[in-house]
Amino acid sequence: MNNRKQQLEAFERLLDIMDELRLKCPWDKKQTFQSLRHLTIEETYELGDAILDNNQEEIKKELGDLLLHIIFYAKIGSETGHFDMADVANEISEKLIYRHPHIYGDVKVANEEEVKQNWEKLKLKEGKSSVLEGVPKSLPALVKAARIQEKVAGVGFEWKQSTPILAKIKEEIQELEHEIAHNNHDAIEDEFGDVLFALINYARFLKINPENALERTNKKFIARFQFIEQKAKDQGQSITDLTLAEMEQFWIDAKTGIQ
Repeated sequence: MNNRKQQLEAFERLLDIMDELRLKCPWDKKQTFQSLRHLTIEETYELGDAILDNNQEEIKKELGDLLLHIIFYAKIGSETGHFDMADVANEISEKLIYRHPHIYGDVKVANEEEVKQNWEKLKLKEGKSSVLEGVPKSLPALVKAARIQEKVAGVGFEWKQSTPILAKIKEEIQELEHEIAHNNHDAIEDEFGDVLFALINYARFLKINPENALERTNKKFIARFQFIEQKAKDQGQSITDLTLAEMEQFWIDAKTGIQ
């Protein structure tokens, strides 16, 4: 692994390359905060995929892509006179020091939960009007629900055991079934959302990230469905030629690892 001097040299090299690209490359010269935004989101998701796959080589590459974007934004900020890379690094450093008084101050904490609680209390002292103020509006709904629940739990708004949550899930499912029986579409959607929200809350007590869990299921489903498609091709057929019973049998084969 590289030592600290080598790491700093590598970072400085990247800063120098960014300066040169911004000066000489027609594409890089045209970029703005707004034009880079959707690309940054895409890079973040690609990093997330690499992490879920536990692909260390891809994680390294995607971290580089994301780091480039951070440096790009800082470069644009320096050109407008608002901030530069040093400002960005110093700001986060000061925030980390302030929000870790158990490391840089005399506060004592017993566990991870107390660290989280202190974090949220300090954020409110910084002038935040709500614990939920820091949850981005543009987050996907499932991720947003998880973050909302983490935030309110940080100030003690949560059940202490999982049993009431399971009861709440069952209650929400009953309410969903009631609205389904009455064929009230808007109410069905509301109750379905409540079921999802309760399940996401239960995931926290199981120490499960619901976004990761669902994405793992997505990947598993894709792999199994593509197994069915391949089996159809092996038989000289299209998947549309298979009956549901045949597809279900191939699905079972995929689950049990039969080739």
